[in-house]
Amino acid sequence: MKNFKLAAVLLLGGLFAASLQQTFAAGVGYIDYQKVQAAYPLAQQAVKEVDAKALELQQYMVDKEKQYKSLDTPLKKQNFEEATAREFNAKQDAFMKLKNDKEELVYNKIQAAAKQVLVEQKLDAIVDFRVIFVGGVDISDLVIQKLKSGM
Repeated sequence: MKNFKLAAVLLLGGLFAASLQQTFAAGVGYIDYQKVQAAYPLAQQAVKEVDAKALELQQYMVDKEKQYKSLDTPLKKQNFEEATAREFNAKQDAFMKLKNDKEELVYNKIQAAAKQVLVEQKLDAIVDFRVIFVGGVDISDLVIQKLKSGM
């Protein structure tokens, strides 16, 4: 009889624990980062700014190439090459810093919106959509809405 009571208590306890786990397990959300980024106005503006700087850098090189062709002595050409290389490296470093800063800003904003959606939807985690094979909840549109509303 003791074994029967013990088995019944364990069985009920196991059923209770299983139902409790189902109640609190919210699941996993997934996000299509490229979709969110493409729909996010701040990201679109950042891409435009970075592209404009890249074009500026290309135009700089075209202008320097024209100037180089007009030089007549090897010494002038060598000095011009050295000066241009220094200037170009400085401009390229500034471009890369701008690009990285913009990417980080956009990423941080998207991540903050995703964290808010995680809390609001009571999700356990959010992963990239390419990781999910079956199941999960697509939160991409919720994150886009959150970003467009200004969080």
